[in-house]
Order: sequence, then C-alpha cells, then structure tokens
Amino acid sequence: MAGIVTWFWNERFWLPHNVTWADLKSTDEATFPQAEDLYLAIPLAVCIFMVRLLFERFIARPCALGLQIQGNGPQRAQHNAILEKVFTAITKHPDEKRLEGLSKQLDWDVRPIQRWFRQRRNQEKPSTLTLFCESMWRFTYYLYIFTYGVQFLNKTTWIWNTKYCWYSYPYQPLTVDLHYYYVLQLSFYLSMLFMQFTDIRKKDFLLILMHHLATILLVTFSYVNNMVRVGSLVMCLHDAADVLMEAAKMANYAKCQRVCNVIFVMFALVFVSSRLGVYPIWVLNTTLFESWEIIGPYPSWWVFNSLLLLLQVLHVFWFYLIVRLLCRAVSRGKAGKWNPLHVSKDAHTHTESSSEEDDVPVVAQKLQHGTTDATNGTNGYLPGPGSLDEH
Repeated sequence: MAGIVTWFWNERFWLPHNVTWADLKSTDEATFPQAEDLYLAIPLAVCIFMVRLLFERFIARPCALGLQIQGNGPQRAQHNAILEKVFTAITKHPDEKRLEGLSKQLDWDVRPIQRWFRQRRNQEKPSTLTLFCESMWRFTYYLYIFTYGVQFLNKTTWIWNTKYCWYSYPYQPLTVDLHYYYVLQLSFYLSMLFMQFTDIRKKDFLLILMHHLATILLVTFSYVNNMVRVGSLVMCLHDAADVLMEAAKMANYAKCQRVCNVIFVMFALVFVSSRLGVYPIWVLNTTLFESWEIIGPYPSWWVFNSLLLLLQVLHVFWFYLIVRLLCRAVSRGKAGKWNPLHVSKDAHTHTESSSEEDDVPVVAQKLQHGTTDATNGTNGYLPGPGSLDEH
C-alpha cells in the first residue's frame, strides 16, 4: 500500500520540475492547497444533502403548490403479481414474444398488458412537483455560487489578466475565499452523487453518474496541484448558463410558457457566448499557451489540458443539440406550439404517451446537469449530457 501511495503521489507527475511536496507545505507565512483539506467536503456534502431536503420540503414545495403545480403522479397500474414479477425481475420493456406468452398465461389481450407495463414504468418517474422542487434547489445553489464566484473573482488579479494564474506557480498562496469556493463546489457535487442513489432513478442515471464523477475528479485534480486560480475561472464560467437552464425548467413545470421560452433563448445565448466564445478564447488560451510560456509543460499539465479540451468538444456537441432543439421548436411554432423544452401534455409529467415513447429528445435528456447539467448540470468543469436536466 505504501508503494501504491508513493507511486500515485509521484512529484514528477503532479508538479513542475524541481518542485516537491515539501515545498508546498503550508507555513505561518503562506497556506497552500493540501490534499487532506478536501476531507472536509465529505461531512459538508452530508450537510448540503440535509439542507436540500429541508429546502424542498419547506420552501420549494410551498412555492410549487402556490403555482398550482400538482403533486399527483401518473395513474398507477393495477396490481398483478405475475406482471409485477416480470417487471421487477426480468424486464421493464417486454418484447413481442414475451408479451404473447404473458397474454396466454393471463388470458389477456396483448394491448392491456402493454398498457400495464407503460403505467408501471410511469409510476417510477417523478411527478412534476418533484421535478420543480429539484430544479428550484439547483437554481438556488447555482445562483448563490455564481454570485459568490463573480464577487470573489472581481477582486482577484487573474480574472483581468490570466497570466497571473501562472506567475509564481505553484507557489501561489491559497486564500480563505478560494478555499471556501472549492470545498463548497466539491461538496455540492458529492451530495449530488449521493442523491443519484436516493432519488428516483432516471433513465440517464449512468450518464449523470459519470458526469458527477468526472466533475469531482477534475475539481480534486486542480486543487491538489494548485491550479485553483484557473479552476475558479472554469467553474464560475459554467455556472452562468446553469442558472438560466434551471430557471427555464421551473417555468416549464409551472406551465409559464412565454417565460420559459424567453429564459431558454437567454440560456442559449449565454451558453454559446460563454462556452464557445469566452471558454476557448479566455480559458484554453491561458491553460495551453500562457502556461506553456511561463511554466512549461509537465505530465499533469498534459492531463489537465486534455480534459479541458475534451470539455470543449462536449460544448460543441451540446451546442449542436441546442440548435437542433431550437429548429424543432421553430417548426412546431409554425403550428402555434413553439416550445424549446418540448412542453406537451406528457412533457410535464415525463410519462409515456398511450401509443409510443416520446421520440423527441428534450434538452433535459440530451444536454448539465448540463451537463453536461449544464453544468446540470452544468456547473463545475464537466457539465454532463444530463446536467441541463437530469430527467
């Protein structure tokens, strides 16, 4: 085990040439990021999870009821022991051969069996009230952390001149504000990771799980090797679009169609300007070129920049999905039904229609949390495909 630890913390991988971990030990004169600092994020993530439960129960839920959002879920399937056993132990989507076998066994027509499985699947999907409460919680957090990030970064030197991200690197003292910003972001995503296993499981469960794991990895990675200055720029930049996405979803669930449309257009504009404009011109320029000029490359530098470049590729992919979504919304708008979030009679409850599965992908299903959520979410380094809506 000692050999594995030594190998993992190899200074020649993590740090520039001639820099050791001993050089970055905190002293009375200066505090540097320490890996053990991140242990604080674990109990804080538990606290955030508890705050979320209280927030949804005593703030978000009354707001939703005030907006006349119903808490009733979809119609429940009639209890049937045989079908329930097939549903829970074998498959939730029986093929034609199995349907015919169940039809003979139960002496039912195939269509009622199909209807039973559809209703049973819908039972496991969250109600609109639940979705609104989740979005309101994320909206509140993203709004707070984005506001905090802007206020904090406005007082720093590196937001106006990104070369300050690399001057004297890695001997850059860690301020209390920056430490709080990082630990809170990491704690939030740890709590989101835990919520993946406590909330109703959604069909993009694995995508969102991978997104949260990747975000946690990148936040931890940049903290350990003291790339926190540029890391703070990346996190704050992504938070801007997340706030608008969650606001659009809340308007969607509340059936405020015009508000939803306006906010979604604002989200699309912010997403394009921040992630296809500011991110490559501002962030990638400093991590790739300015850092090369000032400190030069080393192994973890290559890994970090590779991940940031991968993120840019994801931005382009999500932009494509947004454009496709808007094109579909415009085509629907010609019939007087323009809605970028695809609000239909089934989109509010996320239930399957009586005839077939909805084949038009929602922003929520394809993009945060976002997501790359946006982020969605899309907050943090790697907003995964579900981060703009994890449902």
